[in-house]
Amino acid sequence: MSFHTPGAHLSVLHYGNICTSRAQFRCRTSMNRVPIWFERKFEFTFPVEMHPNLCARLRGTPARLEDLVRGFPRDLLTRKPQEKWSAQEHAGHLLDLESLWMARIDDYVAGRDALTAADLTNRKTHEANHNARSLEEILKDFREARLRPVTRLETIDPALFARSMLHPRLKQPMRLLDHLHFVAEHDDHHLAWIWELLKASG
Repeated sequence: MSFHTPGAHLSVLHYGNICTSRAQFRCRTSMNRVPIWFERKFEFTFPVEMHPNLCARLRGTPARLEDLVRGFPRDLLTRKPQEKWSAQEHAGHLLDLESLWMARIDDYVAGRDALTAADLTNRKTHEANHNARSLEEILKDFREARLRPVTRLETIDPALFARSMLHPRLKQPMRLLDHLHFVAEHDDHHLAWIWELLKASG
């Protein structure tokens, strides 16, 4: 999806609200494999006034995740094709990243020079053994963890959504608004992978 065409930001920002069912995820993932996250490029051109839409999109991710995995057997949720992450581990990874997103909101509020760097090895997820946990526990913890940043965003000065900081991996300036879009796209990336792993069951 391109960010260059007029109005493209509207379809991108609303995607999280549109893609809410298994059928819609099937449409998205059956046409193409999920793109490699570290190869994604971002251009942030949409207006800062879109921040309520992004906050709503982020708030809705736990419900979308719960809908996506509901009713699947544990053996399918924890299956590791080619020893890569299972669907349940992708869900656990979303939980693992919540502390990073909160830290970066703090970076914007404090006006630091650069955003907190991510662990690009994903060590936390690799060592968490999410497959040994109950799915219900992961979903509950993720819902509670996601509530913290979206609640925090409701209380900050609206002018902060335009504050720009350097993203350490992308090496490009990113407004707080842009970072919210980045997080929402990261959510969608792993939701798409979860569906890719589960859809084989029909």
